[in-house]
Amino acid sequence: MTDGTTLFSPTGQAPDANPARTRAETIAAGLRREIETGRFRPGDRLPSESELTRTHSVSRTVVREALSLLRSEGLVEARKGSGVFALDPAQARRAQPFADLDMERLSGVIELFELRSAFEIRAAGLAATRRSAQQIEAILRANAAVSVAFEQGGNTREADFAFHYAIAQATQNKRFPEFLALIRPGIVPRVELEAGKGGTPRAYTPNPDLVQEHARIVEAIIDGAPEAAEAAMKAHLEGSLGRYRGLLRENS
Repeated sequence: MTDGTTLFSPTGQAPDANPARTRAETIAAGLRREIETGRFRPGDRLPSESELTRTHSVSRTVVREALSLLRSEGLVEARKGSGVFALDPAQARRAQPFADLDMERLSGVIELFELRSAFEIRAAGLAATRRSAQQIEAILRANAAVSVAFEQGGNTREADFAFHYAIAQATQNKRFPEFLALIRPGIVPRVELEAGKGGTPRAYTPNPDLVQEHARIVEAIIDGAPEAAEAAMKAHLEGSLGRYRGLLRENS
């Protein structure tokens, strides 16, 4: 996640460029909105797996992954033999790690970027040495979706998350994608921001170098060059971090 992307609508993405992960995230986003807006109240039963499969024209595996995302956020619970039920979103937010992270302020954005830099730089290096052919294809598809969204002038956040998530999966260490999913609610667009009074982000402008930065990361992973992959990811994330720090200094 870099300079670029509300997680999980298909805005700006070509349908044939979406990996299965993105389809799961899209379904999760729709259900998340329905829970948070009260369409499904605490205790309400969500549509069954078979219903969701038919509605979204996806496999049960995709539906299960979407529901797993919601469970990890504390928004639903599975009851054996009964189905999946909505929980109180307010309680879920309070219980989530990083719940007190204020992403409406530049200082909060910087805190998360500092954490992500250490985590995702290492992920890129591991992905370069451990990725499978299928995972390379997933990274390429996700990056193609980022490029499409960028070229169409759309919000690239969702596609960008999918790109970084695909890299995390390619580490062959399930804790990397799990952690990325954990901090997803706090991930903001990697953007050039104008800061309002008190350092509050106001304006959204995509990073003009997003596509080129992604391309360098992808090339290093395909080449199996961990040092180059880590360097490319470091430049990608720390470039954004530097811009946010600059904005914070200007408004302090």
